[in-house]
Amino acid sequence: MSRILRTTVLVVFGVIWLLPVYLLIVNAAKSPLTFTSTESWVPTDFSLLGNIAEALQLSGLGDSVLSTLIYALVSPAVAVLVGAAAGFAIVALRLKHGFAWFVVIFGGTVFPLQMVLLPLFDGYSRVGLFDTQLGMILVYTAISIPFSAFVMRNFFTGVAHNVFEAAVLDGATTWRIFARLYLPMASSALVAIFILQATFVWNDLLLGLTLSQSDNVRPIVTTLAGMQSTYGGAQLSTVLAAGVLVSLPTVVLFLLTQKFFARGLALGQY
Repeated sequence: MSRILRTTVLVVFGVIWLLPVYLLIVNAAKSPLTFTSTESWVPTDFSLLGNIAEALQLSGLGDSVLSTLIYALVSPAVAVLVGAAAGFAIVALRLKHGFAWFVVIFGGTVFPLQMVLLPLFDGYSRVGLFDTQLGMILVYTAISIPFSAFVMRNFFTGVAHNVFEAAVLDGATTWRIFARLYLPMASSALVAIFILQATFVWNDLLLGLTLSQSDNVRPIVTTLAGMQSTYGGAQLSTVLAAGVLVSLPTVVLFLLTQKFFARGLALGQY
């Protein structure tokens, strides 16, 4: 009886959770000429591909997709490696004042992102990084490093220090131990961090609004927000179709890496 009740509750919550997805797809598939908000629950036609094509043509969304793909791949990858190196240095190398260094690195997450937007804008404008892909990569990398260092320090704490000492006795260098021993052991945790940070970068709005303005630089969610103020009324289905396109990459990423992600949630149990 308890199993049936648990299954029923999960199904009900699952349906409630999927209702917004249903509304998004149904309304994104409607023709802009026939779209009405009074029939938002009822599917009338299927023009999803046409609406997506129109969104790509009219909004500069294609350029934003390419730029955001670069940000979501490069910045999390660099942040994961830097975070892993920091965790390795603090735990395995037993860096002097290691905990203090960890506090300094993780201290970057103490202040809300909104507090640093104005200083970031001013600094980027002064050094010529405003509205550049390099500037966006740098800020996304800097924001992603503290969380990466936090997770990797916790993971490497669970690795016996005897592993490092045995590798040193075998003649392995520090870089070789890090690259050939510690990183492979932490593969699940690394993938989980990468997925979370890539999703954050892909869904970012604030930094894109503050530090970019060109179609070939600004992130895709920023472009999507601009579409909402550009297209209204009968064109709302075009905006919703763009929203479907924007959400697809993160869904595909989770589906392809769910095994690694599930392991990584347990700090890389292997």
